[in-house]
Amino acid sequence: MGPFLETLIGGLMTGMLYSLVALGFVLIFKASGVFNFAQGAMVLFAALAMARFAEWIPALLGIEHKVLVNLMAFILAMGVMIMLAWVVERFVLGKLVNQEGVTLLMATLGITYFMDGFGQTVFGSDIYKIDVGLPKEPMFLLEDVFQGGILVNQEELSAAIIAAALVALLAAFFQYTGTGRALRAVADDHQAAQSIGIPLERIWVIVWSVAGFVALVAGIIWGSKLGVQFSLSQVALKALPVVILGGLTSVPGAIVGGLIIGVGEKLSEVYIGPMLGGGIEIWFAYALALLFLLVRPQGLYGEKIIDRV
Repeated sequence: MGPFLETLIGGLMTGMLYSLVALGFVLIFKASGVFNFAQGAMVLFAALAMARFAEWIPALLGIEHKVLVNLMAFILAMGVMIMLAWVVERFVLGKLVNQEGVTLLMATLGITYFMDGFGQTVFGSDIYKIDVGLPKEPMFLLEDVFQGGILVNQEELSAAIIAAALVALLAAFFQYTGTGRALRAVADDHQAAQSIGIPLERIWVIVWSVAGFVALVAGIIWGSKLGVQFSLSQVALKALPVVILGGLTSVPGAIVGGLIIGVGEKLSEVYIGPMLGGGIEIWFAYALALLFLLVRPQGLYGEKIIDRV
């Protein structure tokens, strides 16, 4: 039972991080009705900005206090993501109001490749470190109950708690604030939202800024775990199956989907992987997403679309 609980807890913590990245996809889709393929690139771009600013600030300003350096780097990186949101609205989305969904989808693909290239041109393409003080040492729980106890990674636990708090905060923002309701109205119908006085440009800047904030937090967490490198955007794309499972329009769905993927990956790798030669953790999420597309394409919490003829 001990190894099972250890694997289960590890899966839940990883799943919470997947949920955080998936939340960025959900936010953009709810506000613009387009699936944002640039979210993975946003995570990489934000992590690169955070890592490089944390390196440049001590050299340029002579500040050595670690907490202050990280705080300044975070503020500057968030400023970069807000500026990116304004640029996306001003030069991309603002030109494509009321266009077909496939047009907006292709626009996000263009944003993806631009951010990948521009980010590495400005910030570099080496592997960089992010150290925000998350505890690295593992700890053992329930040693009196299970022999040897249950090993828990403190860094993953801290990251999961941060991710859970942020997800809960954003869910409340969408549900209980006027801006959140305006975001949902824009997602339902751009023209109708404009007709009742909702400023489409401001709403898109807000939602891309919030998605940028989510990408920054996710980039810091994943960058702290894995290092900031190009493969980070590929890790972020693991959130694609999460939103397929949970539903493109559902914040709770992003949470549940992330937990299902995280736990499923860990348990299948530990208990089924040895029989199949391993590697299940790589493709498990995508296979499960494919199954959901065949059986329930709208996801667990997504809105079922019924066309009447």
